[in-house]
Amino acid sequence: MSVLDTILKTKTQEVEALKANGGLTEARRRALALPAGRSLKTALRTAGRTPIIAEIKRSSPSAGSINSLVDVKAQAALYQEAGAAAVSVLTDRTYFQGDLEDVRQARTVLNIPILRKDFIIDPIQLYETKLAGADAALLIVAALEPELLRLLYTEALDLGLSVLVETHNEEEVQTALTLNPSIIGVNNRNLSDMTVNLETCARLRTLIPRDTLVIGESGINSPADVSMLLNAGINGFLVGSSLMRSDDPDGLLKALVATGSA
Repeated sequence: MSVLDTILKTKTQEVEALKANGGLTEARRRALALPAGRSLKTALRTAGRTPIIAEIKRSSPSAGSINSLVDVKAQAALYQEAGAAAVSVLTDRTYFQGDLEDVRQARTVLNIPILRKDFIIDPIQLYETKLAGADAALLIVAALEPELLRLLYTEALDLGLSVLVETHNEEEVQTALTLNPSIIGVNNRNLSDMTVNLETCARLRTLIPRDTLVIGESGINSPADVSMLLNAGINGFLVGSSLMRSDDPDGLLKALVATGSA
């Protein structure tokens, strides 16, 4: 099994346990009653500098432990002060040491959008996302059949959530485009061998309409990486591991958002 297959098997078990507790209809009702979240698209378009979605991530299957002792509130506040357009919070417990509580903690200190980053395979996870205070959800094309992807995308929009639709290759981009999304993520990581190639962003950008925001993901470590991908037409960047490992995340993030500025 691939890493993604293994994660999805665990996620299916988690969703089944979540549903066993009942309250699905009530959760949807409560989520729908909340006001629409902050627009991720607007935050990225009006950043006034290079848009960075700065991520809170304790560990990952590819990198192992990154920053297991992170203070979520402090890190989120630092990101906002340093100029992040939005903050991504990884909530998967088993493989990334995250928790939905991290979203709730970040919400108390942020007035910019929060992206809940997880392996969403069922509408109940979208209700959780909204109720926890997130503004946006990640939908991974590689993890979903096209019909389920469309269902989740539509449900997210109905809930007032922004959606980042993540792709890894040409076929996934074509699937994503059937949704006519406002934001597409291009992940530079090859899911087969977990290697990273920044040229993936540049190659796939040519397949996506120019008015669609494209966010580069994975392997973005420096202003030089950002500069190269800006020149390839990438509109913004999701940066996690390099910020979480950095001894000076404030300085690094300020340098990233300043890249490409006049």
